[in-house]
Amino acid sequence: MKHSPLVIKAIKGDEAAFETLIKNESEKLYKTAFLYVKNKEDALDVLQETIYKAFVSINQVKKPEYFYTWLTKILIRTAYELLRKRKKVVYDENLIHHLPEAEGSQDVEAKMDLLNAISYLSEQYQTVIILFYYHDLPIHQIAETMEKPENTVKTYLRRAKKELKHYMEGVHHNGQRALS
Repeated sequence: MKHSPLVIKAIKGDEAAFETLIKNESEKLYKTAFLYVKNKEDALDVLQETIYKAFVSINQVKKPEYFYTWLTKILIRTAYELLRKRKKVVYDENLIHHLPEAEGSQDVEAKMDLLNAISYLSEQYQTVIILFYYHDLPIHQIAETMEKPENTVKTYLRRAKKELKHYMEGVHHNGQRALS
């Protein structure tokens, strides 16, 4: 994803270059916001607020190659700000259609259980799971985005998977959703 000339133009105040960069990433940014806030309206609000914050502070980007990392950081912070304001998790009936397809045919209930499980993870664990599995980012890029050492990210990922596994086993053994 080499957009450095475009990023450089945007940093220098070229609004058209900034707009192009945002258009190129808007779907991924929306999906990320959706994974955090779990409904269309809030995801769109987070996306809009992220774009605004990025636009007014684009001159803070020191290295053009980290533009998308910087943009993702703003999005994650904005999503958590909204969640803290709302202090609730809302599920939209269209949520299931935004989840990545799993191998084999997983039913809607299992996907909802997994999404529910992710929502119970700490902020750091949620972020590492979303960036690793939903964005397919390598560990070093997740570390850069989260401003954590790579080994810390690996630990978060291992612990998050363990917590998710524990939660999902509880769901399947009990025949009902845990923590609901």
